Amino acid sequence: MIRVGQGFDVHRHSDDPDRVLVLGGCRFDGERGLVGHSDADVPAHAAADALLGAAGLGDLGQHFPDTDLAWRDADSLKILSRVADLVRQAGWTIGNVDVKVVCERPKLAPRKDEMERNLSTAAGAPVTVSGRRAEGLGALGRQEGIVAFAVAVLVGTVAT
Repeated sequence: MIRVGQGFDVHRHSDDPDRVLVLGGCRFDGERGLVGHSDADVPAHAAADALLGAAGLGDLGQHFPDTDLAWRDADSLKILSRVADLVRQAGWTIGNVDVKVVCERPKLAPRKDEMERNLSTAAGAPVTVSGRRAEGLGALGRQEGIVAFAVAVLVGTVAT
């Protein structure tokens, strides 16, 4: 059996000059960070969301509520790793995850390989990343935040 899940995450930019931007486990020093309970790593959250959806295991808010202080400022790669463990415990094998990140800046191409390595290691499966610009349109084009979309493929013998 093959299952497909779709993930989504969005965070607005923070006005806190000490908030670090983290995307795919990479710190982007000198860029505005994102508001979030954890480190607000949008690609990691979207990948985890897609995995949970494909496995029928609910969503990030159920597993990692923003009221749980244990996940305050958490490294989102640990969240992704925990989700991947839950997916495997439910009897699924992760085929792959593909993540699209939409932002005007930073430029992702110079760090793409590093992001893919970080996310793949956390998921224990291939994760690909690509960046897109909003071409100046809407809130993303005005650099008010960053969004990511993800698709995950699972393979297993789990009955639905």
